[in-house]
Amino acid sequence: MALLYADGLGLPRNDALAASWLLRSADQGHPRAQVTLGHLYKDGRGVPADAASALRWYRKAADGGDAVAQNNVGFMHASGRGTPANPAEAVKWYRLAAEQGLAGAQSNLGVMYLKGSGVPQDDAEAVKWIQRAATQGDAYAQYNLGLMYAQGRGVIVKDERQAIGWLTKSADGGYAPAALLLRQMSGGK
Repeated sequence: MALLYADGLGLPRNDALAASWLLRSADQGHPRAQVTLGHLYKDGRGVPADAASALRWYRKAADGGDAVAQNNVGFMHASGRGTPANPAEAVKWYRLAAEQGLAGAQSNLGVMYLKGSGVPQDDAEAVKWIQRAATQGDAYAQYNLGLMYAQGRGVIVKDERQAIGWLTKSADGGYAPAALLLRQMSGGK
């Protein structure tokens, strides 16, 4: 965890040293260390970039029930990083994390339903998961929910007011595509 603390204290960062300490903790089964080590391997920070190793560390924490790790395993399967792309396997992992209330996983699962990737396409199921994430403040989910209201997709009725409300929350949360879409919807003003 030295990696995280060094950043917060303004100390010089040494990713290789952090990785060696994290490896010790991860080998002892510490889920946060396993997830952080997975990030290091994914990004090639302090260790050689190795998506398969990242997936292996994420999977150890995910098997122990860590929601962040489950979401990361889902992402790796969805994007084919460290393993062949497998949308159905991605959905399985996203669902485990989403059911624990992790907003990012709820958003990811909703998008899988929206696209029909790994599951049958289902706008209503997409809205269910995306709305859960949006109400937790996930800007990407707020954007997608705004789009769904604007298009009348998966919602009871097309609703521009709801669309603008969700897109505004997304833009306020820093999601630039939402701000761009709001400008387009208002005639470019």
